[in-house]
Amino acid sequence: GMKSMVFLTAKMMQRTALFVTVGGLVTSLITTFLPHWKTMNSDLNEVENWFSGLWHTCLYTEEVGIQCKAYDSIMGLPMDLQISRVLMSVSIGTGASAVLAAFPGLEGVEMCIEPPGVKRRLLMFSGVLCWVSGLTTLAPVSVVAYTTVVDFWDEGFPDVMPRWEYGEAMFSGWFGGLALVIGGTLFFVAVCMGDYDRQTSSVPNSPQVKQKTQHYLKTEVL
Repeated sequence: GMKSMVFLTAKMMQRTALFVTVGGLVTSLITTFLPHWKTMNSDLNEVENWFSGLWHTCLYTEEVGIQCKAYDSIMGLPMDLQISRVLMSVSIGTGASAVLAAFPGLEGVEMCIEPPGVKRRLLMFSGVLCWVSGLTTLAPVSVVAYTTVVDFWDEGFPDVMPRWEYGEAMFSGWFGGLALVIGGTLFFVAVCMGDYDRQTSSVPNSPQVKQKTQHYLKTEVL
């Protein structure tokens, strides 16, 4: 069993965690600025497509293409979009901090002064930040998807009126949030693997070492 584990070292796991985290962070960042949080196609007017995001509303027509207009004031914003702005900003902040903290925590990256155990703590700190970042992306995206669906099925709404539906940003948001949560979890897996490596290398009576000494004794006898 040990041979197969050697292929995936703690060092590789750290780098995998960082790679997945950066992927999630970039996806969340793009999601934050995408106008496709909600879309609306009016049945009355086939050529008009509306998109709305956290920062602006866009209208797509075949003649003009896409025109976007920023929201006039925060007060006019629906509550779910106001909360989403805050949470997505928190997500990007914590995600970026996770990447910055993880980098000096990687094995093979030298720091000027390095007390023992600092790398391990940095990776754990990154892991926690990744989880916060992932959840603060998943929460607003899920809230907006939920409110959009609730409004869509609202009985009090005349049938002729076009309704908002949730757009592609929901899916990129769920993907980015999940990637951040997975990245954070992989940082902890990397820390556990590192602990295990240190344990087995520092304990002289571990089975591997015993086998080796027996092996040497056999060769001497031969």
